[in-house]
Amino acid sequence: MQLNNIIILEATLELVTGLHIGAGSEELHIGGIDNPVLKHPFNNQPYIPGSSLKGKMRAMLEWKAGTVSVSNGKPVDKNTLAKLKNDEKKYAQAKLIAQVFGISGDANAADLAEELGPTRISVWDAHLTENWINERLINAQSFTEAKSENVIDRIKGVAEHPRQSERVPSGAQFNFRITIRQLENDNTAQLLNTVLSGLKMLELDGIGGSGSRGYGKIKFIELKQNNQDIQQAFDQLDAFA
Repeated sequence: MQLNNIIILEATLELVTGLHIGAGSEELHIGGIDNPVLKHPFNNQPYIPGSSLKGKMRAMLEWKAGTVSVSNGKPVDKNTLAKLKNDEKKYAQAKLIAQVFGISGDANAADLAEELGPTRISVWDAHLTENWINERLINAQSFTEAKSENVIDRIKGVAEHPRQSERVPSGAQFNFRITIRQLENDNTAQLLNTVLSGLKMLELDGIGGSGSRGYGKIKFIELKQNNQDIQQAFDQLDAFA
């Protein structure tokens, strides 16, 4: 099995609505934020983990392929593929997802891992763009905002249990990058279309927490494949075709 090429997808990931990816803080501070966002430990700037992007892409593609109920909500694995053997279409889609995103290191799946080869994509952490950072600093604005939320008592008609959630504001821009390993005998067009469909689903569904409350809407701009502009083709892509 030979590595023939590495395809690089780069874009600016822009927030259409505020984003919250939680930091999991267990500390409580009087007058502080109840629900802080994840920040880089060195510069204290918010970022989007590559694992969050990759995980959401995979989950959405598995929902599209109809494998979630077969796998009991777990990522596609050897057992999932075995159950789909009699459904040619779903089996092909599930196998492609496993090829792109990889499978667990279970010793019982060693034969499948050898057949699929290494995970094809690597999704990098997305950090704030230098231009957006400078714009916020020039205007003396912070990199996050506090959004007040509460629960409405249906009988009394009053707001109760106020809390503050931290989020990255709409308009924030992040450097986005994915690399795709192209091995011999790979169907490169299929691999690339799977990844781009996953990105389109991120635009359609959003990322991070509180999506049902309007958080996490994103869009990709200036999308390039190996420095070639593919934004127009991406905008026209139907993720469910």
